[in-house]
Amino acid sequence: MYTADPSAHVFEGKIYIYPSHDIEGGVPFNDDGSHFQMQDYHVFSMDEPFGEVTDHGLALSVGDVPWAERQMWAPDCTEKDGKYYFYFPAKTASGVFKLGVAIGDKPYGPFIPQPEPIKGSSSIDPAVYKDGDDYYLYWGGIWGGQLQRWTTGEYSDQDQYPSDDEPALCGKIAKLRDDMLEFSEAPRDVVILDENGQPLTTGDNERRFFEAPWVHKYNGTYYFSYSTGDTHNICYATGDNPYGPFTYRGIMLEPVLGWTNHHSVVEKDGKYYLFYHDCEISGGETHLRNIKMAELIHNEDGSIQTVNAFAE
Repeated sequence: MYTADPSAHVFEGKIYIYPSHDIEGGVPFNDDGSHFQMQDYHVFSMDEPFGEVTDHGLALSVGDVPWAERQMWAPDCTEKDGKYYFYFPAKTASGVFKLGVAIGDKPYGPFIPQPEPIKGSSSIDPAVYKDGDDYYLYWGGIWGGQLQRWTTGEYSDQDQYPSDDEPALCGKIAKLRDDMLEFSEAPRDVVILDENGQPLTTGDNERRFFEAPWVHKYNGTYYFSYSTGDTHNICYATGDNPYGPFTYRGIMLEPVLGWTNHHSVVEKDGKYYLFYHDCEISGGETHLRNIKMAELIHNEDGSIQTVNAFAE
């Protein structure tokens, strides 16, 4: 089984991992990601970091979701009041990515989807973050993730990128409603600033947001991490609240084997762990990936030690 885009959390004392499920879908490589033909989700767990992994089986399939037709990409999950809420992207019959939510009684599902996508949702890569009693959903991905087609607030069939010297497209954030099924507010941009307090620009490919948003907290600071996409870094920026703005700090994970890079960060028993994927098992096939993990070290000044996936 090939899996990618791992979102990791601690529930019931275990680490649970929520990845996408790569398959050989028979679609030729395409710049818009059509060859990523994922159709369902499995949930995995382990009692301890680097321990034995349990596959809990099928948790949700595209055939279970009334509004979804194909391409169930990177998901995430959270818990509230004994229920588990599983967030996922998928394309509608018209080829537009939306975000959906499904509910389960166990962290490994099965998950029962809502009949319609989340109102006001778009693009890909949902990541849910719990801060006190509040829950926030982050999302977004340019290129195949279609974020560049929502610049006016409505979907366009044409890509609309800012020029290289203009502020880059941003990931999105919205607080979730108490029932966890819809947004309680209009989506906002997650702005990433440079060292001079200016938004990163479209032409800053080594640092600007592309996809895969994630948030974790360390010593009272919020860390927003993300993939730069076509330059293959996992970068991080810091801020003092879930909305940002966040100031760019550096690279969390250097490029891995394979074109994509997607991650999550989880804390267990006082240590932090980075989950990510590469294509080692498939021999470099970009659409057939596998999950890996590494300990993530925060320095005394709050910076993060860069992980090199090729280091011994």
